[in-house]
Amino acid sequence: MLQSKSLNVSVIFLAVAVVSFIFADFSISTLEPFLELKRFSLALFEINILEVPKLIPALFTTISIAVVAMLVSSIIGFFLALIFENFFVRITLAFTRAIHELFWALIFLQIFGLNTLTALLAIILPYSAILAKVYAEILQEHDTFPNELKGKSKVSYYLYTKIPDAFPHLVAYTYYRFECALRSTAILGFVGITTLGYYLSSSFMQGYYNEVWLLLIMFYIIIATIRWWVNKYTVIPVVVASLFYLDDFGTVSFDNFIRFITSDIVPHPIRTDKPFSEVIAWFESIFKEEILIGVFNTILLTQISLVLTAFLALATFPLVSKKFTNKFVRTLSHIFLVVLRSTPEYILAYLFLQIFGPSMLPAALALMLHNGAIIGFLMGQQTDEINFRLDVTKKKNELYLYEVLPRIYSQFLAFLFYRWEIIMRESAILGILGVATLGFFIDSAIADFRLDKMMLLLIVTTILNICIDLISKKSRDYLKVEKSITSCGCDLK
Repeated sequence: MLQSKSLNVSVIFLAVAVVSFIFADFSISTLEPFLELKRFSLALFEINILEVPKLIPALFTTISIAVVAMLVSSIIGFFLALIFENFFVRITLAFTRAIHELFWALIFLQIFGLNTLTALLAIILPYSAILAKVYAEILQEHDTFPNELKGKSKVSYYLYTKIPDAFPHLVAYTYYRFECALRSTAILGFVGITTLGYYLSSSFMQGYYNEVWLLLIMFYIIIATIRWWVNKYTVIPVVVASLFYLDDFGTVSFDNFIRFITSDIVPHPIRTDKPFSEVIAWFESIFKEEILIGVFNTILLTQISLVLTAFLALATFPLVSKKFTNKFVRTLSHIFLVVLRSTPEYILAYLFLQIFGPSMLPAALALMLHNGAIIGFLMGQQTDEINFRLDVTKKKNELYLYEVLPRIYSQFLAFLFYRWEIIMRESAILGILGVATLGFFIDSAIADFRLDKMMLLLIVTTILNICIDLISKKSRDYLKVEKSITSCGCDLK
């Protein structure tokens, strides 16, 4: 049977999701959604390989931005990890990583324009913060040496004990984060950067689904072959080539930056020397008309997607475990989950938006498929590590319900809570596609060039993400799961 703590947590989250379903908008507004789905599916057989050469520049741009951004982010993140215990550093990094890469891109578009620098900064800022946190956690987990080895020099202790011991885990997480950087760079095309996402967005809007499939397959090939073209033998040539390939950094105008922080994001009543009562009225209007609605819908979408993710993970992990399936089924299931995991939520949501129309349905499906695939794959790995008794049942359903699930369920919940903050960030950004989450109002504020309102909404988004992160940590502490995330493949943050 499941432990009482795990059961209590599950019941609470399931109840919240059920209530959220009551208020959520899952309507289908397209006239023939399944006809559109059929068109999209059949377009796979209409791919024109001759289109590949014209997409190569976008492919190289995607790779180059991801490589350079990860190089800078990993260096910054590593040094920040060494001082992560500082309260000011932790709070600053929590704020930075709580803002999605697309939001950062939209901000830097206002300052630097549509160029490579905007794309790099949009990845570097949040990724440096994420890497700093995870690197710090990995180093903390390897703080297992006796006190007499620590000596008086903290630098020597790190260089000769902690870092060498933790190095394989640091490299493993950096590889995974590079995969994430490729996904993030690709979707920057949806705001105008000429990565693969730029052509993907154009093909989607024009209904050229055969081109969409071609772009997706090219992207999957990049992800699947990362360890072939980025390894200890190739990393330096790849970095150098990426640095030389990137251009179009535009003209960095510090005047734009100064104007942005001293004028554009300052609340309009303050900027125009209005009385304090008008500042309150400005805030109250935004709070009632946008913040309350945006926060409510963001939480609805997050909690529904979290539970849907849990159901998908619980349904799929046996398919990739040798305890339940044969090698053929495991291979097919593994490919299926890798494809879902490799496809950014934003792209999945954009696809479902074309099929079902604007509502929470496309976003919820996208979040469920992407995150469920990640957790399902990890739980399959966890299941393979279980040692059964000699008299264990041979019936697969009984093995699943009474032997495996009770033994891995607490760890499963911990994995789910690690993804909770990510799901919240994605729920906010998916508002750009038309769902009235915080991202919808942020995008509207940018379109109207009301950057003061944009900044206020971003601060609210950040606070919401930090709250979710704190609740998630408390939930994991309550469950008292022994195995940490950094020892499980580092695939959750």
